[in-house]
Amino acid sequence: MQHQNIFLFFAASLVLASACAPKGFPQGERLYTYHCANCHMDDGSGLEGLIPPLAGSDFLAAYPAEVPCIIRYGVKKEIEVKGKTYEQEMAGIPELNEYEITNIINYIHHAWGNELGYRNPEEVKSALENCESGPSSENGG
Repeated sequence: MQHQNIFLFFAASLVLASACAPKGFPQGERLYTYHCANCHMDDGSGLEGLIPPLAGSDFLAAYPAEVPCIIRYGVKKEIEVKGKTYEQEMAGIPELNEYEITNIINYIHHAWGNELGYRNPEEVKSALENCESGPSSENGG
C-alpha cells in the first residue's frame, strides 16, 4: 500500500509540474503579437491574397536563411506560399536583435501546428550577417 501511495504522489507531482510548465516561447509570442500579428494575424493565417500565412507555411521551411533577413529588413519581392503568390511589400523591424528574432522564429516554427525545428541565436546572427544588403534589396534581405 505504501508503494502505491508513493507512486500516486509522484504521478500527481508529474501531472501538476507539466500543467504548470510555461508554454513554449512566451517571449517570441509577445514579440510576434506586438510586431507581426497586425498583418499575419494572431493565428498566423495572414490576410487572404495580401499577407502570406505563417501557419503551415512551406516558405518558412524552404528558406530558413531568408527568414531572419525578412524580419529585420522586410521584403519587396514576390514570394510564393502554399501555392499562392504574394506581392505586398513587408516592412522590416530593424530594431530587433538576433535574440528577439530567434524568439519570434522559434515561436512561429512551433505555433499553429507548425513543426519546423529550433533556430539558435548563432544561426540567426550568421543569417543576418549574410543578408544581401537590407530593405532596398530585391530579395528582401
